[in-house]
Amino acid sequence: MGMPTRTARETTLSSKMNNPIYPRSPRETMDGWTYLPRYIDKIRLHLAGRLHPDYQPNFGKGFDGLWLKAAGVTHEQMIEVVKNSITDGQVCDWVRQHVTESTAGKAAHREAMLNHPAPDDAAGQERLRQRKAESGLAGRDDIKIFADLIDADEKRT
Repeated sequence: MGMPTRTARETTLSSKMNNPIYPRSPRETMDGWTYLPRYIDKIRLHLAGRLHPDYQPNFGKGFDGLWLKAAGVTHEQMIEVVKNSITDGQVCDWVRQHVTESTAGKAAHREAMLNHPAPDDAAGQERLRQRKAESGLAGRDDIKIFADLIDADEKRT
């Protein structure tokens, strides 16, 4: 009696999940929106069945949710937009037509995203410390915000 053999589909699926495709950095921008390219990547990966399980619990929530709230659209709307587009340019065109946030509003969103958690946010700092430890990055003093952690965890820094 040997080990049960896996089907080709199971082997392919396992290989895909063990070699994640990382979405773009949370620092990337599109049409003045910080984080939008990463969110689009996550949606495309989800639609293709390639969004790694580690990203599933916060899909449409967390930083995705912060972008959605700032833009005034729903997660379901964005999934449909991305599903019905081929290029990022098409998604960007839709955002330009349907999201009316000012340049100042986009800047405020960028500042919130790239300064989270704030140094005086004790709960946020503790959550960041825990996530660094979970990611094996506890010794990285250069990781001061969640965008730093994401980039380090996804091997960009």
